[in-house]
Amino acid sequence: MELLKPALGLFFWALLAFMIVFLILKKFAWKPILNMLNERETGIANALQTAEKVKGEMSAMKAENEQLMKQAHEERSAMLKEAKEIKEKMITDAKELAKTEANKIILDAQDQINRSKMAAITEVKNEIGLLSVAVAEKILRNQLSQDSAQDAYVKKLTEEIKMN
Repeated sequence: MELLKPALGLFFWALLAFMIVFLILKKFAWKPILNMLNERETGIANALQTAEKVKGEMSAMKAENEQLMKQAHEERSAMLKEAKEIKEKMITDAKELAKTEANKIILDAQDQINRSKMAAITEVKNEIGLLSVAVAEKILRNQLSQDSAQDAYVKKLTEEIKMN
């Protein structure tokens, strides 16, 4: 037991020192430490809430971005379709214009051919008329080379005129 006395005395003083340190810490350090821990816990909770909020916003932004991408693809498709329709319309219009112009050129050529044909026919008729007059003149000169034949022909014409 005597061995225990110094150990008990030491235990008592250690316990007393621990209690004094505990009371001093409780009085001066415990509240600031607990306040600091509470503030840290609140800060971490706020950070988690902020992170959740940011995560939600990121999710919303991602959905909005996907919607914008989808809309952009639809607009691109619509623009390509419209461009294709415009191209087809331009090609159709150009074909119609070319067909109209070709028909106009053909009609103009046919008119030109008809005018040339009529001019040639008129010229041939004129030539035939001139040749006929020339032949008739030569025939009449040959037949009317004598004065008696001329007198008979003039009398015949005079009688025909009187009859008319």
